[in-house]
Amino acid sequence: MSFNIIGTGSAWPRCSKSNEELSQIIDTSDEWISTRTGIKSRHVSTGETITDFATEAARRALEDAGIEPGELDLIICATARGEYITPSLACLVQKRIGAHCPAFDLNAACTGFLYALDVSLCYFETDRAKKILIVAAEAMSKLLDWTDRATCVLFGDGAGAAVLSEGDGLLSIKIRASGNEEPLHIENTEGNCPFSERGAATQFLKMNGKDVYKFAVSSMCTDLQEVIRGAGLTQDDIDFVVPHQANMRIIETAKKGLSIAPEKYRYNIDRFGNTSSASVPILLDELNQAGELKKGNLLALAAFGGGLTSGACVLRWTKEDRL
Repeated sequence: MSFNIIGTGSAWPRCSKSNEELSQIIDTSDEWISTRTGIKSRHVSTGETITDFATEAARRALEDAGIEPGELDLIICATARGEYITPSLACLVQKRIGAHCPAFDLNAACTGFLYALDVSLCYFETDRAKKILIVAAEAMSKLLDWTDRATCVLFGDGAGAAVLSEGDGLLSIKIRASGNEEPLHIENTEGNCPFSERGAATQFLKMNGKDVYKFAVSSMCTDLQEVIRGAGLTQDDIDFVVPHQANMRIIETAKKGLSIAPEKYRYNIDRFGNTSSASVPILLDELNQAGELKKGNLLALAAFGGGLTSGACVLRWTKEDRL
């Protein structure tokens, strides 16, 4: 017993900022950003909070699944940082949608959605849940140094959600971690303890792009190869690849190490940038809502991020085709 994805949803802030608009406040250009990353614009939360678009994504996923919040047995939110250190973002979503089940956050950086799928599998295998809601939501714009043109242009805000039920749609999954904070990290607040010897934290994302690039390409190739073999399939069997939308150069380089046909990869990085843990479920929802996914399709999902973490899975799409 594993699970089926029975509903998806996504939401993002209204405000979208193009590369041209960023070039008015940062020493950069559309050509510099788009040729290096594939990004043309990204959504930035202004009046909205992360709880706002996390909740909206959750509601849309429940509607797509055709179930009520009271039917949920668990809510998992994948996020680097919710509205508060405590309570969790999952508890805030639970309150807003009117659910009454256990709820908690999970932080695996950009791999959070894959980690949440793996945790959910354990609940289904031990018969502890019939319906689980996963929400991956990030407000990366609040964690960036907007004077650092190398990083602030890469990220965007948004949320993606999925409702899972008992089934046999998950064919293979693998998550990894290789503890190393140097390539990518965000410092936490230190408070004002009079006994602390540490200085004030900057709380901005810091990234060594070259190290992250090498890790991302290697992990994406290795993880996808392993989960496809684990599902008893060949790379030719895969109908769609839904990769983490971090950088088009990463995806294009990883594709060269795989034998999956190029036309099977899907993208939305040009419109969203890197939304961290939300990128895979946002893209998955777009494919679902557009009717691209057909019942029986085989999907390969892959992600990588700070930690360093990575993960991949193979799913059989079990929802009835959209008319």
